[in-house]
Amino acid sequence: MCAAPDEAGPEETGQKAHHVRVVIEHRPQAGAISRTEFESELRQDVEWQFTGLTWPADIPPGTFVTVEWHERRNEALIRTIPLDEPLRVDGVEYWHEHDPKVVTRDSRPDRSNRGAVLHTVRKLGRVFDDGSAVLTEELLAKRSGLGRGQKGAFLLRNAVDQLIREGFLTRVTGSVDSAGHPSYPPADGQATAEMVFYAPMVEPIPVESHRGEHWVTGFIRKLPRGAQPTQKQLDLYHQARQFQDIGPLKPGYTFVQRHHRNS
Repeated sequence: MCAAPDEAGPEETGQKAHHVRVVIEHRPQAGAISRTEFESELRQDVEWQFTGLTWPADIPPGTFVTVEWHERRNEALIRTIPLDEPLRVDGVEYWHEHDPKVVTRDSRPDRSNRGAVLHTVRKLGRVFDDGSAVLTEELLAKRSGLGRGQKGAFLLRNAVDQLIREGFLTRVTGSVDSAGHPSYPPADGQATAEMVFYAPMVEPIPVESHRGEHWVTGFIRKLPRGAQPTQKQLDLYHQARQFQDIGPLKPGYTFVQRHHRNS
């Protein structure tokens, strides 16, 4: 489905359904623009929605579209918006404009312990406008699905440590309000709590993009507000500069070493 503008709704009040033509105009990656037409039933719930649409397979969750309504033709034109510089967000390629918050929430985890932890933080944590998220370690332990007791704690610790090494998570101190909602940085007057902070790994897509397993080159990554890189990360940064053209490590940033990833 797709939200429809109010002017696309039927003129008769009280009518709950209306048939219109919908055209999806989409440029896949760097290819030619494609146009797909649908006879759509316009239905009203809280707002009007175009139903019966099939989105192109290469449009990932969170992709923005524009909707133009042409009353004379009884037709809606939906367009994706190509990015000037396409990105890979946590291994998923985005060639079009997108909403970072939706991208974080609608993640598709793999079946590993690492994937379960990352999915829990992205799904249950407080998500910020840039797609980063924060979740208390207490809630993560309860909802990660890795079990309880010593075994569950062991699996959780290993998964979190792996995600920290890969640069996805950082341990921070935040706060929670009376309802348990997290804040980071900690808010005045609230109880402090240990948390994990997730920041999406955003990489430019090279001219020749290869899917599947690949090595991620070491890179500089922004830390959550108030955090600083560890001495180990500083040492890795200085070592990598001998072999890579890496920019300066500014305050509030850290270095993530080269590692293997399965997209």
